[in-house]
Amino acid sequence: MSYESNPILDKLPEHLKQFIKPQNYDDYTAINQAVWRYVMRKNVDYLSMVAHQTYVDGLQKTGISIDHIPNMYGMNRILQEIGWAAVAVDGFIPPSAFMEFQAYNVLVIASDIRQLEHIEYTPAPDIIHEGAGHAPIIANPEYAEYLRRFGEIGCKAISNAKDYELYEAVRHLSIIKEAANTPDTEIDKAEKHIEALQNNMGEPSEIALIRNLHWWTVEYGLIGSVEQPKIYGAGLLSSIGESAWCMTDQVKKVPYSLEAANTSFDITKPQPQLFVTPDFAFLSQVLEEFANTMALRTGGLSGIQKLINSKELGTIELSTGLQVSGNFDSVIAHKNKSVFFQTTGPTALSFREKELVGHSTKQHYDGFGSPMGKLKGINLAIEDMSPRDLKAYNIYEGQTITLEFEGEIKIKGEIITGTRNLKGEIILITFKDCIVTHRDKVLFESDERLYNMAVGEHIVSAFNGPADLNSFDLVNHEITSSSSKTLVSEKQQQLENYYRQVREFREGVNTTISRHKVFEQISLEFPEDWLLSVELYELAMNNGDQDFANEIKKHLESVKNRNPKVGQLIDDGVQLVEANLVLKK
Repeated sequence: MSYESNPILDKLPEHLKQFIKPQNYDDYTAINQAVWRYVMRKNVDYLSMVAHQTYVDGLQKTGISIDHIPNMYGMNRILQEIGWAAVAVDGFIPPSAFMEFQAYNVLVIASDIRQLEHIEYTPAPDIIHEGAGHAPIIANPEYAEYLRRFGEIGCKAISNAKDYELYEAVRHLSIIKEAANTPDTEIDKAEKHIEALQNNMGEPSEIALIRNLHWWTVEYGLIGSVEQPKIYGAGLLSSIGESAWCMTDQVKKVPYSLEAANTSFDITKPQPQLFVTPDFAFLSQVLEEFANTMALRTGGLSGIQKLINSKELGTIELSTGLQVSGNFDSVIAHKNKSVFFQTTGPTALSFREKELVGHSTKQHYDGFGSPMGKLKGINLAIEDMSPRDLKAYNIYEGQTITLEFEGEIKIKGEIITGTRNLKGEIILITFKDCIVTHRDKVLFESDERLYNMAVGEHIVSAFNGPADLNSFDLVNHEITSSSSKTLVSEKQQQLENYYRQVREFREGVNTTISRHKVFEQISLEFPEDWLLSVELYELAMNNGDQDFANEIKKHLESVKNRNPKVGQLIDDGVQLVEANLVLKK
């Protein structure tokens, strides 16, 4: 166990626990802490006017400090009171895993923090985005339930083969963008690769569509009226640039609807359009509308075809409740209905998410195939037959029989037994000396093994992942660093030391430090650094040292002249100091 658990985290399945890593709080530098503090002070000052009221209230309820990067263990103790927990994870994790964490009321937080150079925005998951963005809003019960329900439905969404390629490409871009000294040519190449993938995805999968919904609500959502919306999306709450940009007329606001699922986004650029939900309850309404379009609820031939195209582990549920989990390889259709399906590799059979005894991947290690539907010329489906009906049609123990299904699927063999569900309905029929054919093609021929035929007239559901999580070994992730770590130079260590000295002075840990001396050294050795000078300006103003404050302000003006890109950041920092000073008076 590399993290501190609690009753909520104890309920997580092992395949989710594999993504959790220790936060390693001592690894945060004084510069990291300064970046957190600047963003949070600026955000709280601005967002108190434009964010949903839950954000400000939620900061306190979820244990988010303005002055310190949150400690995951401390957050958990507070989050537990509202039925949630938080864990540090390995940067970008697969979308289905991310959403499944939410289904267990667990907030996943990338413990890395953005570099000072990317203080306004980073595409990489970081603790500012996820800790300061996501956590406060879940203090709202209606939104928290939406998030949980979204995870529950989202983790069942079926992907296609290209989705994982896009996920890996976005993960790569976020890592190299946040890594120090990455050449612009490499970033440009990665961005063009993502653009090429996005333009050639084909028909969007369920996971792609629900990811759009997630983006336009959880990440970039606005709430209230279109004319005067408030911010609740974590991507906006954690970006000091976009939170201001999105409130301008340059960003189009449209009423939130199911259309958001078909609206793509570009993670590398500010969003030109945002959706506005009237309230949090409406989010759940749209989510259920979307769920009604998923194979999870529609099943059928299209559902199993989605699983075949995904090439991922998935499950179909038949009308008897029998669930077949595996990698679906093929399907035979007749009149737009499935009449035979086949998996390849380890397969498990379940009922109500619980594996059937004797039907694990050990028994079905090389796949599972079965006819389904109605028998030819008989209106009564096998699942609807009473014991008397079954005997009348010779579907009975010890009988050697040929069953011909619609779609020219035949099964011939000696019936050994049947398996029934809790209602007494037959869900499996077991044969020996069995052969299954489609026209002249042999689909299965038994040797010494018994053959199990699934009973079910049609597929009622198809979804990502196994029915019973214990049926498969899903633990295959190795914890890695989510960003490229570089050796810290002596010069960088010195800069971090100056930041640490100022932080210790402000917090009363060491008040013997000469702030004037630190400023002189910063001006001389690190003339382009601006954030520490802003912090020194704050200390000078708070202590009434106007001459020192003027000296720092003059230095900051010269930094702005040399590097206009940081001009707005410096102005915002200075204005925040001066505004807070007025409030104190």
